[in-house]
Amino acid sequence: MLRLGLTAGGLVAGAILASSPTYADGRLEARYRMSIAGLELGRASFLLEIGGKGYTASGSARVTGVMQAVSSGKGSAGSRGTVERGALSPQSFAMDAESDKKAEAIRLVLTANAVKNVVVQPPTTPAKDRVPVSDDDKKGVLDPMTAALILVPGTADPLSPAACDRTLSIFDGRQRYDLTLSYVRTDKVKAEKGYDGPAVVCRVAYRPVSGHRPSRAGVKYMMENKDVYVWLAPVAGTRVLVPFKVSVATMIGTAEMEALSFVSEPTGAQPASASGKKPQP
Repeated sequence: MLRLGLTAGGLVAGAILASSPTYADGRLEARYRMSIAGLELGRASFLLEIGGKGYTASGSARVTGVMQAVSSGKGSAGSRGTVERGALSPQSFAMDAESDKKAEAIRLVLTANAVKNVVVQPPTTPAKDRVPVSDDDKKGVLDPMTAALILVPGTADPLSPAACDRTLSIFDGRQRYDLTLSYVRTDKVKAEKGYDGPAVVCRVAYRPVSGHRPSRAGVKYMMENKDVYVWLAPVAGTRVLVPFKVSVATMIGTAEMEALSFVSEPTGAQPASASGKKPQP
């Protein structure tokens, strides 16, 4: 759950872009509540800054609510990269997380969407049934946080089924997997502070490629899971959509991450307008 919060929905993601002169600049600050079966488990925050030639994203998460009685945990993650030839090209990704029992750190360096260096602590536990990660598996990929940014090309309303029409190739330092998004509907969402307007709802299908253990019950469950959804909302001044809400059916109840605050503003020339009310300061 903590990792889901750190990547703005680690099971969600996307950045397959087409060349367009209207990407523009924008900034988003968001806060999320994480829960399972209705019980609060944690809080997360997300900051995104998009410029004409680059982007930076950072997030943090911590255990709250009933979970604090039995465990503690916190973490942070960040990614930065460039916009090259109409596509997001991540350059670096870092994630640090700690709980009562262990600490974890991951560092990725990427060039042209290919991983050039990986540092993972502690190292992945060897297992005979683990599918090895090949060099080819590290090419043409996104890091988990970059994958949470959906830029819809063209000049039409970005809040359209086209936002969900993509398959994302992700490498998180330990595993390589694909997430295939498909359009479900358009809903209205409202944060306690900020955005009040439409959101595109996509179903998310998980397909592991390497680094996983096929015999694990959790892997099998997620491969067959038909109840994973993401609600995408716009970042003002851009054609980028990011998760407003994530819902994942688990074996112990539905896990959700939903925005309490979703405040964005343009920081440069604006592209074609997106639907929804202007976020309040």
